[in-house]
Formats: sequence, C-alpha cells, structure tokens
Amino acid sequence: MAERALRGARLGTQSFEDERGVEMAPRQQVEYVCPDGHTFTVVMADEAEIPYEWEDPKTGQIGQLANGEKPEGKAEKPVRTHWDMLLERRSVDELEEILTERLELLRGGEIGPPHLHRPAKKSAAKKKSA
Repeated sequence: MAERALRGARLGTQSFEDERGVEMAPRQQVEYVCPDGHTFTVVMADEAEIPYEWEDPKTGQIGQLANGEKPEGKAEKPVRTHWDMLLERRSVDELEEILTERLELLRGGEIGPPHLHRPAKKSAAKKKSA
C-alpha cells in the first residue's frame, strides 16, 4: 500500500496551476441594506441580473438593494379550480343532464359500490319461492 501513496503533494483542494494569464470575468459590488440599517455588499458578475432582495450571509436578514427601486410584482394568474376546468369543457346544462343520468344508474344499482345496492325485486321473489 505504501508504494501507491503520492509523495510530495496533498490530496484535496491544492492546485498546481497559477493564475498567470487568466483573465477574471468583470465583476461589480452590489450594496444591500437590512431593515435595522446594517449594510453589506455582494460581488456579482457585470452581466448578472441584480435581485432586489438578498440574504445577509452573516446575520441571515433579508436586505434590499440600497439604490434600487422595488420591482413591480408579477401579475399572478388566478387559481384554476376543478370546477373552472370542468366548465371549460361542458356547459351547466350538460353537467346537470349527466348528473341526472348517473344518479339514476346509481339508484338503480347498476353502478357504485355493492354494499349500497338495494336488493333487486327478482331476488326477493326467488327467496319466497324457495
């Protein structure tokens, strides 16, 4: 096992490359202000879209952009319920007709759980003859 060990270098985050000839991406410092007046800066790329709010890495408070205007809120779509989606496919008259048909089938014992079915008249006649 000792023969396979690397000598003269640590394993992990050590890099043998230097930074000569490497051009860093252009950056900017963005200042945020917390509700208690504390300010902090965040380094971001020049082409990055700057968010209005950012969490302070030290205190965990949410800071707002120091010299920025609050963006307008997005227009939120109203929540579509099952009923709304159903009305997109059928009219109320069609739904009432379907409901009437299904209730007749349910009451007649043709659909639905067996324990809710009423005994058929034929089976009652068979019991009397037996």
